[in-house]
Amino acid sequence: MAQKPTACLALADGTVFYGQGFGATGEVVAELVFNTAMTGYQEIMTDPSYASQIVTFTFPHIGNTGVTTQDDEASEPVASGIVVKWDPTEPSSWRANSNLISWMEKRGRLGIGGIDTRRLTRAIRQQGSPHVVLAHDPEGSFDIAKMVAKARDWKGLVGLDLAKEVTCAQSYRWDEGLWSWPGAFGKSDQPKPFRVVAIDYGAKRNILRSLAQSGAEVTVLPATATAEDVLAHNPEGVFLSNGPGDPAATGAYAVPMIQTLLEKDLPIFGICLGHQMLALALGAKTVKMGHGHHGANHPVRDVETGKVEITSMNHGFAVDAQTLPEGVIETHVSLFDGSNCGLRMTKRPVFSVQHHPEASPGPQDSAYLFDRFADAMRARR
Repeated sequence: MAQKPTACLALADGTVFYGQGFGATGEVVAELVFNTAMTGYQEIMTDPSYASQIVTFTFPHIGNTGVTTQDDEASEPVASGIVVKWDPTEPSSWRANSNLISWMEKRGRLGIGGIDTRRLTRAIRQQGSPHVVLAHDPEGSFDIAKMVAKARDWKGLVGLDLAKEVTCAQSYRWDEGLWSWPGAFGKSDQPKPFRVVAIDYGAKRNILRSLAQSGAEVTVLPATATAEDVLAHNPEGVFLSNGPGDPAATGAYAVPMIQTLLEKDLPIFGICLGHQMLALALGAKTVKMGHGHHGANHPVRDVETGKVEITSMNHGFAVDAQTLPEGVIETHVSLFDGSNCGLRMTKRPVFSVQHHPEASPGPQDSAYLFDRFADAMRARR
């Protein structure tokens, strides 16, 4: 006898997927994306860049390594929910201190299993990331018409500033370094050679760890920090973090601040949303992508060296390379679709990338960029 569905995913075009619910119960509306990473589902769910998004995992074995507090990229999961092929199993990992289902339930995140994720991924690739409603009801009671209508009525991410929702409430210092065997994050009481202010648009913890590992004394400021707030810390470099939402919306207050900092000739390094913020501050434009880039296997070519790096990505907006002004050059491009993945100023120590050199999850091919930032600060001295 077939199992009664306890969860439902309704797309704005009227397509409906039924499956088995897990995690929290209730209903949520969001943008649906797919992620091709084979590991790191916990890091993905706690990446602030996934705010207002539901993640379809193309890899079927989600939950098999459980969860551990060490893998959180933020204090709580930020993704609205997840879609998986097979229901999460009990963990099989010496690092696990909980299982995925109970972790999601305690943190109010919805999941649906038993879905043909290949079919769903093809639909996203062909039609773009749809607006959806995900519902989990143990009784299996769903008002499909209302769910579809809710998905259609949702305005989506365009014009939405989500950085304010995921940023820190106040400034703080960060001194934790990268994870190392047998299972601890490094900390050092030694003086750090560089003072860096990191603007938190939704910063992943491993980005901050990577900055600290490169020798930076890191002070984190909220997304709404002014140029005066930044300069009050007398930084030798400024970092612009990743984050969610429409860069043009966040740029309303972030761009003027960055433009003021550019006049100070400080080394500036941006990642993901920070890359897009920097591009906007320099006069370029951003565009909404069809289904975005979400995964840990994205090939990116360094235009200047010809080197190809396999990278981790998570973004639904991109910088329009055709709008880069004079004095700013494209440094990296996606080998999947040719979209912009990096830029730098030709006469100032200012650069950024769309991909995630800190990984978590993903390869570390681009980790050298943190050393490049440190070298820029060293050269400025």
